[in-house]
Amino acid sequence: MSAARRICVVTGTRAEYGLMRGLIAGIRDDDAFELQLAVTGMHLSPEFGLTWREIEADGFPIDERVEILLSSDTPVGVSKAMGLGLIGFADAFARLKPDLVVVLGDRFEILAAASAALVAGIPIAHIHGGETTEGAFDEAIRHSVTKMSHLHFTAAAPYRDRVIQLGEAPERVFLVGGLGIDAIKGLKLLDRAELEGQLDLEFGARNLMVTFHPPTLEPGEAAAQMQALLDALDSLGPETHLLFTMPNADTGGRELAAMVDRFVAARPHARVFTSLGQLRYLSCMRLMDGVVGNSSSGLIETPSFGIGTVNIGDRQAGRLKAASVIDCAPQQDAIEAALERLFSDDFRKGLAGVENPYGTGGATMAILDVLRRHPLSGLLKKSFHDIALATDTGER
Repeated sequence: MSAARRICVVTGTRAEYGLMRGLIAGIRDDDAFELQLAVTGMHLSPEFGLTWREIEADGFPIDERVEILLSSDTPVGVSKAMGLGLIGFADAFARLKPDLVVVLGDRFEILAAASAALVAGIPIAHIHGGETTEGAFDEAIRHSVTKMSHLHFTAAAPYRDRVIQLGEAPERVFLVGGLGIDAIKGLKLLDRAELEGQLDLEFGARNLMVTFHPPTLEPGEAAAQMQALLDALDSLGPETHLLFTMPNADTGGRELAAMVDRFVAARPHARVFTSLGQLRYLSCMRLMDGVVGNSSSGLIETPSFGIGTVNIGDRQAGRLKAASVIDCAPQQDAIEAALERLFSDDFRKGLAGVENPYGTGGATMAILDVLRRHPLSGLLKKSFHDIALATDTGER
């Protein structure tokens, strides 16, 4: 019998862990694998809720804790955090000696982990590559991690094409769909009464979930955009209850978090949570009239609940979007117009037939199947895959 494959999963945020929770469980419960779990970033920060405790409560022992976050969200602070991450993951991988490292997405913590694995000669499997987010530097990080990786699990056909366009061999690029759909289908969601009791809140006649992250490619604009959003939400009045989740640990995130805290403190119909956890987050989403902000969750998970999304600004520009997503500029009048459309009868009637471009589920099992059967020997041997390009013969 062949030895179990040592699979090291890296997670740095609550959202990323929520997406991979089923995959982590699948690796743990399969005799073909030995699960190693490396936790970093916001999971280890009191400011972001010490969400490593949720991971352990789910029954997953943590093998490595890689501390990287500083008390600064300036460009210098984030760059130093990446440096600490590279040092920490170099040590962690030297101790764990994984056969494969699994990472998801596009955050700076993941870039540090992938860089350390690359230098250590450890193959990398990357989930949710090939996507585009034109309003954040995550765009460049995502494609950089793609180039460091050896197996690729993409959420939609255009994203698979883009990974191949980046020079990755087609036989190593797998179309599996979005992991968030599996999370929705795999959980027994809480009902309204359970949520109101657990969270000590009361849902209103209308309810919105709000998450706004800094647009990191627009320096100096984040606070103005957040203020425009808060002013637009204020125009709805107290009959619309607001449930905020906090921004990520991105450049400028602390300023936005402080603005949300001040807004909520003055309005009894608004609440804010540092971390709801996956079960309560998705359970709340199901009861909302809409999701507002610039989080990828509003594009990937929300359409599966048959509710609308107001997607503000350019942070998610370039991602595939369902017909339930309303794009708007990050100005108060544009956001107010989008909210008016969100609540309109015509828009709400059309939500029943919306299809989610990220699939209908099954990504977890598809990834596990590849991790189980794909040869690991020779995986590091990699050449650039050239695609056929039309020849431009026009004169200059």
